[in-house]
Amino acid sequence: MAWFLNHYKCERCKRRWADEWSCMCDDECPHCGARYMTPHTSEDLTTLIEQEGSNFVVRWSPETAEHDPDYRVLGYFPTEQEAIAFLSAD
Repeated sequence: MAWFLNHYKCERCKRRWADEWSCMCDDECPHCGARYMTPHTSEDLTTLIEQEGSNFVVRWSPETAEHDPDYRVLGYFPTEQEAIAFLSAD
């Protein structure tokens, strides 16, 4: 399942917040309760490359994920470039 970190700015109180969702959806302002705030930017977190020790780990959020990304490890790579190449070949 796609996974996104959405960034919002409330049109009523001008406060900012971020929230993770399975889509780029509207949200309710956690500060003043204004509804239907559309994200101004979103980061796609469906696949991630994270460094663990000397390796780079590729993680993916499967279609079965529902309320959290439920990341699965797709592979370990000695360099970030190899991890990027692996994702590019997909």
